[in-house]
Amino acid sequence: MPICLQDILMPTADLIQAGGVVMVPLIVLSLVMWLLIIERAFFFRRLYRKNMTAHTALSFIHKDKMPDPEKYRGAVSLLVRQFIDSRTGNQQLDRHLLDATVARINRRLPRFLALIGVLAAMAPLLGLLGTVTGMITTFDVLAIFGTGNAKAMAGGISQSLITTQTGLIVAIPGLYMKGFLERRADTLSQRILRMGLYLKRHV
Repeated sequence: MPICLQDILMPTADLIQAGGVVMVPLIVLSLVMWLLIIERAFFFRRLYRKNMTAHTALSFIHKDKMPDPEKYRGAVSLLVRQFIDSRTGNQQLDRHLLDATVARINRRLPRFLALIGVLAAMAPLLGLLGTVTGMITTFDVLAIFGTGNAKAMAGGISQSLITTQTGLIVAIPGLYMKGFLERRADTLSQRILRMGLYLKRHV
């Protein structure tokens, strides 16, 4: 039986409504966090692919020739292109420029990772806020109707559980992806540092 978009959206809308006002910032937080994760994942993927060897990088630098961007797109190619673009011909100054280029590229690697971690950490706190809000609603019903209005009590308890669950569902993958991207960034940083040291010895 084919699945209609309406069949997917309706339960989602009902879930958001049942979770209360806290669900809106939770969903916005989740969207922002995943947009940043996807941006970093594609950025690192681009730096890992179509890399060049140290010998090839040194050959381009000695010839003062830019690598073909279609053939070489990785982190080493980026280092070589930026260094060639800024070199002066003075050996001592060029070595300092190479160090500056390595530092500049490495500073770009952990970009947004701290923000991803903050957003992932905020998600369960928002879920906890929803839990508190739901329990307050439940106690308000108890204060007014006693235990005679089970439906209203169930709504408050449901709100508490849904927001807590949503907060954890957002936070756990977000924290995992932050750790994964940090490891990718560290690996790339070490690769760029090693290549910078190698090129510095031969410039």
